[in-house]
Amino acid sequence: MNERALALAGVMQGLKLAQSFAQTGTADGDTLQASLATLFRIDADSTEAVYGDAQLMVPGLHALIAQLQGGPARDASCSRMAVTLLHVERKLVGRADLLKTLRDGVGDIERQREHFGIGHPTVVQRLGDLYAQTVSTLSPRVLVQGNPVQLAQPMVVAQIRAALLAAMRSAVLWRQLGGSYWDLLLRRRAILHAARGWLPRES
Repeated sequence: MNERALALAGVMQGLKLAQSFAQTGTADGDTLQASLATLFRIDADSTEAVYGDAQLMVPGLHALIAQLQGGPARDASCSRMAVTLLHVERKLVGRADLLKTLRDGVGDIERQREHFGIGHPTVVQRLGDLYAQTVSTLSPRVLVQGNPVQLAQPMVVAQIRAALLAAMRSAVLWRQLGGSYWDLLLRRRAILHAARGWLPRES
């Protein structure tokens, strides 16, 4: 359950980034880079290695804990996005053609990431385009509510899509670790406990 909780935190971190871009046009750069980096760690030795370090997922862990605890901190729109994303993930893994496009695309973007850096607009734009060519072709679409002014800006749209692609990476990992809707329905307390266990003591 510990590894599944970390993967779900990865999902939440990507979704929260997408929300932030949609609403304000900005998001924390370090958090974005931590999430996008997971897309390039395909053959990591462990779940934590996918994320580089569990501490890089602290924003996602806090978001996951808030969702599981309920109350005023729970974000209903984020919950809807998460449910939709996990549903689309099931369709994605059944599409060998889209998975190949994703693998090939990430491999191609890797060269630009090494040259420019993971947060560079060119890299983010290409990751956003890759999401549009693959995940975004499946239904239902993951709808991100935000400020129409921000959503009209091409770079903001690219950032949202790149963040959603990172969230999807974690959704696939969660399923690979044995995660299912039963976890979310019946094992919420166990997930909550595991998520808190990943937080640094000072948090």
